[in-house]
Amino acid sequence: MKKYKRQFVLQFKILFSIIGSLYLIIISLLYFNQESLFFHANKLDKNHQFTFLEKHEEVTIKTSDKINLHGLLFKAENSKGLVFYLHGNAGNVDEWGNIAENYTHLGYDIFILDYRGFGKSEGEISSEEQLFSDISSAYNQLKKQYKEENIIITGYSIGSGMAAYLASKNNPKSLILQAPYYCLEDLATEKFPIVPNFVVKYKIPTFKYLKKIKSPIFIFHGYDDVVIPYENSLKLKSIFKPIDKLVSLEKQGHLGINDNEQFLFELKRILN
Repeated sequence: MKKYKRQFVLQFKILFSIIGSLYLIIISLLYFNQESLFFHANKLDKNHQFTFLEKHEEVTIKTSDKINLHGLLFKAENSKGLVFYLHGNAGNVDEWGNIAENYTHLGYDIFILDYRGFGKSEGEISSEEQLFSDISSAYNQLKKQYKEENIIITGYSIGSGMAAYLASKNNPKSLILQAPYYCLEDLATEKFPIVPNFVVKYKIPTFKYLKKIKSPIFIFHGYDDVVIPYENSLKLKSIFKPIDKLVSLEKQGHLGINDNEQFLFELKRILN
């Protein structure tokens, strides 16, 4: 009996050791490869020609480490200001540029930035600090052309947290968030329960940034969003200032907010 008991304990220890080793391997792979989970870069050839009907120009941003980022600046007929737009975790400006007319038709220029590795932007995303430095470089360059009192910072999905960070470090006219998350770290661990918080390199605590923003904040979120659940915006609403507003979109999922009629109606009110 004692012999069988010792064998059982030994086998259990071996099994536990194997499971533990596999878990550590999985966690290590997630830690060193999470950029591929958070960001789905879609590159463009350097000679790619854009075919948008709206008047536009290509803009190059030089980062602090001498990487060239690329973006498109769409021009309104009689510009009242600029919408500085940080897009979601997939696609590039050739796809996101289709939203430009929503803003130019209301009298605002719109600049859409491609993150590192997206579109014609060089390099690869490697850290949260790098992302924040890049978007700050782009924003500072655009501030040379536009008065900040006429700049509206906007972010969609993963871009929402970065937009909130940028607004907390500056003083834009307002901040518009589309399908935002309360905290990217929390969202990641909710999606992947086996992953401990300390493994997530991209924290991006949107709620902390909103507390520092003096400008009006407008959030748009679909009730049917299963990628970033609507509850994230409800939690953000709990820290609103009196001038801030949450617009809840009926029958709206994660994608397509820029085509939502209710969003377009409210956007017209905001920009006018």
